[in-house]
Amino acid sequence: MAETSTVSTAASPEMGNAKAFPPLDPQTFVPQLVWLALTFGLLYVLLKRFALPRVGGVIKERQDRIRGDLDQAAKLKAEIEEALASYEQALIEARDRGRAIAMDMRDKLMGELNSERAKGEAQIAQKLADAEARIMQTKAKALANVGDIAADATAAIVAIVAKLIGKQVTNEEVRRALVKRAAE
Repeated sequence: MAETSTVSTAASPEMGNAKAFPPLDPQTFVPQLVWLALTFGLLYVLLKRFALPRVGGVIKERQDRIRGDLDQAAKLKAEIEEALASYEQALIEARDRGRAIAMDMRDKLMGELNSERAKGEAQIAQKLADAEARIMQTKAKALANVGDIAADATAAIVAIVAKLIGKQVTNEEVRRALVKRAAE
């Protein structure tokens, strides 16, 4: 069983109701061009009278706003530069004042330190002088007693030697011999 199917694919010119596609129909070219020109002209007039002025106004408004914003930004930039310059000047002045205060404080402290050092050195010098005086007194006492101690020691030695050799020597002779010996 063979099936046969017939499918109608397109309207053939023999069918009677077939017409050409209107934009491609050569008989309608002239009226289509007239309507195209009228529509284009009407669209041009509408755009020129209504749409383009609005768009132009929006563009001009945006340009004015941008120009105003740029002017305001320039003013703010100038103010910022001025504020920055005054800040830097104030910073320089503050540093100078800080240095001056530090130098004054250093000089004051150095003066106080030198004063305290001078007082301390004077106290040390006084204590040193007192100590030297005590040492000299003690030395003088010791030297004064050394002669007596030496004489006594010599007398004791002379007494021992006198016992050994059998001759008697006086303390005065011993002192003279010590002085003579010390002078040499």
